[in-house]
Amino acid sequence: MHLLSAGCASALLFAALLCQVTSLETVIGLYGETIKIPCNIGATNAEDITITKWKYDKGEGVPGNLLTKQKNQNVSIIPTDEYKDRVRMDENFNLLLSAAKLSDQHTFTCMVVALGDVLEYPVNVLIHKSPVGLEISEKAEELAIGRLTKLGKCVAKDANPPANITWFKNNTPLVADGKGISIQASVLVDSVTGLSTTTSTLEYSAKKEDTDARFTCRSQHSEGQELVSSSVTFTITYSTENIVLQVNAQNRLVEGDNLTLKCVADGNPAPTSFNFHLKGELVKAENTDTYTITNVSRDTTGQYKCSLIDNPSMEAIKNITVNYLDINLSPSGNIVKRAGEALNLSLQIDSSEEAKVFWTKNNVKLNKKPEFAKLAYSDSGHYECSVTIGVISRKASFDLTVEGAPVIKQLSKDRSKDGQHKVLICEAEGSPKPAVSWSINGTLLDESPFINGKITHKIKVVPSANLTVSCTVTNEFGNDSRAINVSSSVIEEVRMDKQDQSEDGDQTRLVVGVIVGLLIATVVIGLAYWVYTKKSKQGSWKTGEKECGSSEEEKKLEEKVEENSQKAEV
Repeated sequence: MHLLSAGCASALLFAALLCQVTSLETVIGLYGETIKIPCNIGATNAEDITITKWKYDKGEGVPGNLLTKQKNQNVSIIPTDEYKDRVRMDENFNLLLSAAKLSDQHTFTCMVVALGDVLEYPVNVLIHKSPVGLEISEKAEELAIGRLTKLGKCVAKDANPPANITWFKNNTPLVADGKGISIQASVLVDSVTGLSTTTSTLEYSAKKEDTDARFTCRSQHSEGQELVSSSVTFTITYSTENIVLQVNAQNRLVEGDNLTLKCVADGNPAPTSFNFHLKGELVKAENTDTYTITNVSRDTTGQYKCSLIDNPSMEAIKNITVNYLDINLSPSGNIVKRAGEALNLSLQIDSSEEAKVFWTKNNVKLNKKPEFAKLAYSDSGHYECSVTIGVISRKASFDLTVEGAPVIKQLSKDRSKDGQHKVLICEAEGSPKPAVSWSINGTLLDESPFINGKITHKIKVVPSANLTVSCTVTNEFGNDSRAINVSSSVIEEVRMDKQDQSEDGDQTRLVVGVIVGLLIATVVIGLAYWVYTKKSKQGSWKTGEKECGSSEEEKKLEEKVEENSQKAEV
């Protein structure tokens, strides 16, 4: 097979009988651009390919040879016709066809010879082209209501396949219904290029709402983005049947805003002059459909009208409300009161509708309006109320200071963590901030921040003896004092406790020793008595004097045992 050449046609025809034909693949190329037609060799190893050849179907089964390449040799270009300078092969055996045109729509076949087999891979080529552009021509000067009128023509030039054209009104597609919409399309094919030009003609029966409507035509081609023509509008003439009074104001109207009234009529051409009725006052507006009221107030609220100058009975009515909000907080500003007194707050609201009220103290939201039946030091602070209706907001505030003579709430003592000294704690209330003093010299441990009229003062002391310590708090309104008993040094107390424990231990050991000694003596005497009794019974055959003497000695031993037993009990 390596000896085969491009000219061995008979051998190739014979080998073609053994070819394996794959399913037909389709490649779509773009008009005027280079098309890559793949040579799908599948699992065939490129190193095993000895000959690669491209051909195409000229028609009626007649093949046209394009390229041939033998292994390790350059590509040979065969044709002398239009493909001579437009075909080449890349490193993957793909056919590259430049300057694509409609006449290139053939079946191209890649034939390879590898390991004794001849394989063919046919590919069907289609050429697509988007239309050059869309434009609406032969436009109507105006449209009549209820009469089918030719609106215009939409033309899509030089496309393949032919373009499909759709008409739109305000971005909504129009569909022929045989009544108010008629669409006729035609296609013209260029005899030289084979490209198609599509023309779509729209006939349309206008309605009132078609005034200022924008008509366009669009084409969505298979190979390219959607094309959209420039929009066109048409004049539609009809008499005024409806009139509306509009209010142009940002958000809701509030005092100080400007109010613009606009009269809108549906006639075409629309009326250019109107009558404006301003709460009973008639104002004629020539060549304009608007009237502006500047710097409105709550007195501007009322009913307004506009009407046609040539037909006053055709009018529109609008009720207009100017929103307003006034508040009065009493008392306000800086307020100084004594602890225990009452403070009555009054908030008066004058508004165009129900208002929402929010209270804060020191920028923290409160759940309700503050009430002060009996003022406490913790009531001191900055209070603010915020009142709103819609976009209007009003604020008022006061600063409350509660003053009074200081009072000691608690005087207590504690032992430090290291157990080396005593800690005295004096907690007091009062305003202005009270000064704290002690009747004993001590070291200041801590003084809390003065918040809500409260202060806590801590000192540490090491008293040498039991004593009474007093804490005194003072401000410009008075003073208060309280005393507390403090024992001697913590160190001495600990030493005395240890001595007491040592003496108690010595006494306990002495008592236990005495008791154990008495118990041992009792046991010894008892044992001696038992031995003596046993010997006496063995010598009972002796004389009566000896027996009498033994009885007296036995009696003395019994008395001794009893005496020792009593001492042991004690």
